Amino acid sequence: MLDQINGIRNEAGTENLSTADATENFRIKYLSRKGLLNSLFDQFKLVPGPEKRDVGKALNELKLFLEDKWQTANNSTQKSISQEHGSDLSLPGESYILGSRHPLSIVKSKIAGIFERIGYTVADGPEIEDDWHNFSALNFPINHPARDMQDTFFIENQNGEEPFVLRTHTSSVQVRIMETTQPPIRMIMPGRVYRNEAISARAHCFFHQVEGLYIDQQVSFAELKQTLLYFAKELFGPDVQIRLRPSYFPFTEPSFEVDVSCSLCGGSGCNICKQSGWLEILGCGMVDPNVLENCGIDSKEFTGFAFGMGVERIAQLLYRVPDLRMYSENDVRFLHQFKSETN
Repeated sequence: MLDQINGIRNEAGTENLSTADATENFRIKYLSRKGLLNSLFDQFKLVPGPEKRDVGKALNELKLFLEDKWQTANNSTQKSISQEHGSDLSLPGESYILGSRHPLSIVKSKIAGIFERIGYTVADGPEIEDDWHNFSALNFPINHPARDMQDTFFIENQNGEEPFVLRTHTSSVQVRIMETTQPPIRMIMPGRVYRNEAISARAHCFFHQVEGLYIDQQVSFAELKQTLLYFAKELFGPDVQIRLRPSYFPFTEPSFEVDVSCSLCGGSGCNICKQSGWLEILGCGMVDPNVLENCGIDSKEFTGFAFGMGVERIAQLLYRVPDLRMYSENDVRFLHQFKSETN
């Protein structure tokens, strides 16, 4: 077997490995799984005991010789290819730079996930709406300030009919759902909305909302309160408390603003909560019977509640973002801060 080992070594020593193809053929012939070297190691098992020491030494020397010859040739050919293509292919590859999701997308997904866990489904609708779905069906009076040019973006209708509007809330999706779906209805409606406001650190002409709607027989205010308490604890932590303050919305009666206890000061008062110990997060109420009737739902048989929140508002409370404009400036330095939320 020593003669066989020496023969393979002499043969390999004369191999010309000046090209990449020759180098690869050398590896296949001598070093691959079915190569000559592996075949010799299989035969080594049959070598008589007294000869194993000398044969084993020669076999290991052959292995080192073949690997060194192939590695030297491979490095040389790779360098030649690199020079030809203007890059060093032997260097470690560059890893992909992972991006990060937008903070508003992160918060919207968190909100949707919380409500999906208690049986809500996600619904969507158009951003360009007619007066009926955006105002009239929701009990907005003809002279309501929201219908004025200073509050709403109107789009001229080419047919000479009433102008369309950029939706001012995702409540318009609620109307479309109630018109086409028989109760029970349990849905949330995330989406972008538009208001004719001056852009500043605290306001923008477009922002994002998540609204919710639950309609069924004998839906009570207690269910609304418990749903919102569950949501607040899931989003802000188990120690958070909520309070409801009477308010007014055309499409709910009674209506309430919902506050959560300030997580920074524990309710004792700080500059974030303006020393009140509470932070406003959303509006809610029992669906007005007129709205149910407008959408073809019998208000004597069914009741329901609705709620709505601004995604930017929730994001500011979670991440302490000081300026609303930062969400739409596309500054990657700002976005990179949220990598830990998505990876």
